[in-house]
Amino acid sequence: MKFIVSSSYLLKQLQVLGSVINSSNTLPILDNFLFELDHNELTVSSSDLETTMSATLAIDSTSVGSVAVPAKLLLEILKTFPEQPLTFTVEENSTIEISSNSGKYALAYAPGEEFPKSVNLDEPSVTLVPADVLATAISKTIFAAGNDDLRPVMSGVFFQFSPQGLTFVATDAHKLVKYARTDVTASQVADFIMPKKPLTILKNILSTSDAEVKIEYNDSNATFSFDNYVLMCRLIDGKYPNYEAVIPKENPNKLMIDRSQFLSSVRRVAIFSNKTTHQIRLKIAGAELNVSAEDIDYSNKAEERLTCDYQGDDMQIGYNSRFLTEMLTNLQSDMIMLEMSLPNRAGILTPIDGLEDGETVTMLVMPVMLNS
Repeated sequence: MKFIVSSSYLLKQLQVLGSVINSSNTLPILDNFLFELDHNELTVSSSDLETTMSATLAIDSTSVGSVAVPAKLLLEILKTFPEQPLTFTVEENSTIEISSNSGKYALAYAPGEEFPKSVNLDEPSVTLVPADVLATAISKTIFAAGNDDLRPVMSGVFFQFSPQGLTFVATDAHKLVKYARTDVTASQVADFIMPKKPLTILKNILSTSDAEVKIEYNDSNATFSFDNYVLMCRLIDGKYPNYEAVIPKENPNKLMIDRSQFLSSVRRVAIFSNKTTHQIRLKIAGAELNVSAEDIDYSNKAEERLTCDYQGDDMQIGYNSRFLTEMLTNLQSDMIMLEMSLPNRAGILTPIDGLEDGETVTMLVMPVMLNS
């Protein structure tokens, strides 16, 4: 078995696939890339059993066969080569030899048959989503997903597909983000919960792609195919909480403000907040927003005044500054609206501008109790 491939082309593909491999695997074979050669096509795969990703590369060869090659070693050597063709030759003595312009390198390999086989989906449902839409949906929601192992359903992003549009939701019970599109639709109603790891990998590579992503899914697995990649992952099992029930419908108090100005203010004032609660206080009266924080233990405090456009009753409400900062950073608009009803009810943050047609973003942040 022998093939010739460009060093930088191979490295670029392997770096993407390498992000699937865990630093400590229960099965030693998972520390390898699986190389499957079929004449001029080389399929390279990596897996951690939950997520499997493969890339198909065009190469120069007449052989057929499969071997598992140590991932870390191969990536390290590829990073050091300048752009050049490399010749890979599988020898009889369980080593694979790489020949470059400057020398020869031999690595031990394992038989390809030992690598876990990826699952085939039987009669899956299919939805097509443009890469940029999916990349935006993931980056807008993934930061709000939880890390609590006791509530696995909240540690992923909830995908809801219907003929009316697509909705993506993430929450950790303190904050919630709902990203919806009405300009992209699915043929039938379906929903599933995607884990964070495959979504992070997708987010990183989709941002540079302009392809359509073909999403195939059943009750337990989902596959994302685009360009020369296929990513398959096991879905999170369980029922997602009824998020619509927690979004308050009646919010008479509406605050409109410049996003970057508000974000800078929150960031500065938060430095003076209590290091465990990260609590900041918003006091709104007329056209003035007062942002303040105090850390009584260390006698630190800060207060800033901002002008805003406000309709509603004068009120004071407390928020965790970290959640507020994350949300404001994630929005790209110039102006945002914060809708509130009572100091103990969730506030709703929405962008006023900068959205495409058919795109909506709703962010919900739970208040923290103020010490009067």
